[in-house]
Amino acid sequence: MLGKIEEIQDNQVKIKLDIDITEQPSLVNLHVVFDDGSKKIVGEIANTDKQHMTVNVVGELEDNSFIPGASVKPSFKSKVRLIEMSELELVFGKQETTLGYTNFGTSNVYDGYKINVSINEFFNSHFSILGNSGAGKSCTVASILQKLFTSSPTPPVNSGLFFFDAYGEYTHAFGKIHEHNPALGYKAYTTNIIDPDCEILRIPIWLLDIDDLALLLDANTPAQLPIIEKTLKLVRILTGTSEKVIRRKNDIIARALQDILLSGNDSTKIRDQVIGVLTKFNTPTLNLESQIVQPGYTRTLKQCLFVDKTGKMQEMELVVEFIRGYIIEDEVLDESDANPFYSLNDLELAMDFALISEGVLKSDKVFDNANVMSVRLHSLATGENRHYFTYPKYITKDQFVESLLWDAQKGSRVQIVNFNINYIDDRLAKVITKIISRMLFIKSSTIKPRGSRAFHIIIEEAHRYVQHDKDIELLGYNIFERIAKEGRKYGMFLAMITQRPSELSDTCVSQCANFVILRTMHPVDLQYIKEMVPSISSEICLQLKNLKPGNCIAFGSAFKVPTSMYIDLPDPRPLSNNVDLEKVWYTAQASARPEDVSPVMEIVPQATQAPQAAPAPVAQAPAAPQGQVLPPPMGAMPPAAPQPVQQPNPQPGMMAPPGSVNPAVI
Repeated sequence: MLGKIEEIQDNQVKIKLDIDITEQPSLVNLHVVFDDGSKKIVGEIANTDKQHMTVNVVGELEDNSFIPGASVKPSFKSKVRLIEMSELELVFGKQETTLGYTNFGTSNVYDGYKINVSINEFFNSHFSILGNSGAGKSCTVASILQKLFTSSPTPPVNSGLFFFDAYGEYTHAFGKIHEHNPALGYKAYTTNIIDPDCEILRIPIWLLDIDDLALLLDANTPAQLPIIEKTLKLVRILTGTSEKVIRRKNDIIARALQDILLSGNDSTKIRDQVIGVLTKFNTPTLNLESQIVQPGYTRTLKQCLFVDKTGKMQEMELVVEFIRGYIIEDEVLDESDANPFYSLNDLELAMDFALISEGVLKSDKVFDNANVMSVRLHSLATGENRHYFTYPKYITKDQFVESLLWDAQKGSRVQIVNFNINYIDDRLAKVITKIISRMLFIKSSTIKPRGSRAFHIIIEEAHRYVQHDKDIELLGYNIFERIAKEGRKYGMFLAMITQRPSELSDTCVSQCANFVILRTMHPVDLQYIKEMVPSISSEICLQLKNLKPGNCIAFGSAFKVPTSMYIDLPDPRPLSNNVDLEKVWYTAQASARPEDVSPVMEIVPQATQAPQAAPAPVAQAPAAPQGQVLPPPMGAMPPAAPQPVQQPNPQPGMMAPPGSVNPAVI
């Protein structure tokens, strides 16, 4: 026996020791059993001195099983002893890795004791891996997942793990997983379009719906959503070439022109707006050269827009009547007239049509809401990011999701898919992460029977992406929070890896059932962990500040008690090592040579005066003796008097160019 119970207060038991503690190894964090003959209470030694020991109650042993919790307290007559090995297995699991279990690491408290975890208890819920930079998060993730596929006798060949890799470091850890078992596979996508080392990540633009485009175009108000909705309706029509499609285009243009013509503005403004619309939006049958036939003469539409000296458009009624002839009322396009396959350029054109049909030219408010999205869509369609939203062939959303899990070269399924989002900015990376996550969520929620497949989304540096964004105000939901709240029933799980848990969405953290926490130093994060993570005490928070790299404390449904363990190093490791400055700074290596450096182009200031012809060669005059002035050499012109530099007169409201003189103040 260790001693006798002296005091029981709340969850703590104070024991007066009967042993010489100086003759014992360290007992802190070991587990003891309070046995009174009828029940066995398990506690963890929190601290001790030479006379007393403090133990925290963690659970109860009953019917050859361990029940976590501190709802019962030991009696004063209980015998206090260290836990036995058979009882320890009830708390931390058996040492054999049987089917349905995977090894996580080795206990820091019980030397050599393996921590084997139920796959169903850990991976059948959302989880978080937290810790400061350099604490070993990447190695912990790689080690846990490598063992998931290699330590169990039967690997999970039907799993689907989707990594959003912020630094492109996990390919090194999982790229050769097929060597352990030919049934296993790994697939990587990159966002490096300049020097890709694997397949470039491409998302077909036609698979994006209203919510996806709202995020991609950075919409900031729900008033912009109807414009996106109309754009998506029009793009499938406008990319068609049938006669019905042409008539529908004419209808859209004609309605916009009719609004302009009847707006009541002055004739000059009406003419300019009509010409502007028909210059950008026209069809073979409705354009500025369309002919208006009248008895005795034929003129083009452009000619009929003439404004006379009095400022009136004499043919206004004629033009209005002509335009109304293109408006259709009842014709409805069917699916055979629509084209499901379109590009970014098609989408941009459709948005332009949507804007004029929404009255962008007659409403400043509509213009303000829509113009920003139009500019962003144009930038996307013409910039480097367009590569991520092009696709070589038509594919449905289900086919696209299945293609992510299929290795076409090997003709087999893969279990791990890595999206290397290291080469794009955080805003686009967040949007792409949300788009793909939403596709997976929709896929999992429509699979029948429900829950027959499982997808895991694993997000590195999750504090960048899993935040409380404006999505709720814009769309009514945040996709990560929806997955956190609803995903379990569909087999959709979220795993967050981060060094700043306090920056994560509270909703997502609150739905996590398991936590693996490495060294954490920031006081805000420690306080956040203490408040958000269940079953964590002040003593454990203090331990988190002093953990060595690779050491962690795990909590949750997969761990019956808070478990301190060492995570074995993965083999191979992810490319997450710190820079070795001794090697970089002091090892001899080739340095930059002058010939390797591109020459810097000298920028010569341009003269403010117009260029003049070079003067003819002049004989060099000899130096004049001191105190004398020599006449100019033969043939030399006398020096001209300096002339002031003439500057352009600035326009009203504009600042004059630097160094110029404003004539108004001379």
